[in-house]
Amino acid sequence: MAEREFTSVWSDLNRVEFSQGFLQAGPYRTRYLRAGDPSKPLLLLLHGITGHAEAYARNLRSHSEHFNTYAIDFIGHGYSSKPEHPLEIRHYIDQLLHVLDALGADRASLSGESLGGWVTARFAQLHPDRVNRIVLNTMGGTMANPKVMERLYTLSMQAAEDPSWERVKARLEWLMADPSMVTDDLIKTRQMIFQQPDWPMACRMNMALQDLETRKRNMLSDDDLRAITAEALVIWTTKDPSGPVDEGRRIADLLPNGRLAVIENAGHWPQYEQTEQFNQIHLDFLLGR
Repeated sequence: MAEREFTSVWSDLNRVEFSQGFLQAGPYRTRYLRAGDPSKPLLLLLHGITGHAEAYARNLRSHSEHFNTYAIDFIGHGYSSKPEHPLEIRHYIDQLLHVLDALGADRASLSGESLGGWVTARFAQLHPDRVNRIVLNTMGGTMANPKVMERLYTLSMQAAEDPSWERVKARLEWLMADPSMVTDDLIKTRQMIFQQPDWPMACRMNMALQDLETRKRNMLSDDDLRAITAEALVIWTTKDPSGPVDEGRRIADLLPNGRLAVIENAGHWPQYEQTEQFNQIHLDFLLGR
């Protein structure tokens, strides 16, 4: 196999006019990466469990041409506020409502990966007046596979308690179909987050959804999905570690205005691993093309 070209978060962003900052969204100090003209429609990009805004570093440039684009750190994640209580879906929804209010936005398009997709779907169900289009990217919230949950919990807590290079690398490799996509720069970016003094506590709090009983009371039922009226795109991959393409197809079929797109040769981060294809599919949907 040919050696992969060196990449970094900076090489993903060095031609993007972007800003990084913190937004006081109600009680939550929310960190963000932002690109795009404020006069354009608002798009919020929402990462997965133990993730951070850099999950979308490869997508900001293309999306900023059409949207006022924010990739945020959820509470309990990245460099946002870290509440000292177990985090359930309602807590992330509360953060999103405050983010929209802080930005002075009545509504936005939402795109979420994994946990972000779970939050997006529930938000669209509960607050249909505040969403335009939604994208559910390898979303969580419809399955409770004990083996997957245990693996995710173990990898995450090991890296939280010992944020060594190898532990952080192992957690990132879980996301990818091709482990070589986990670059030194990506490892270092996440390692710095995991080295924060409050990260072991924060990780325990955001791992609450890997507890079976907690997960069950937060899960999306078939009727919940049927109640989502927004135009919705489900993105799944052929090598997703959380579940098969059939689950993505089932979700799309339940959504009244849902459709499915399948991306080959990607794991749980298609927006990072198959960027060009993801950006085209994603933007075509969001722009109604």
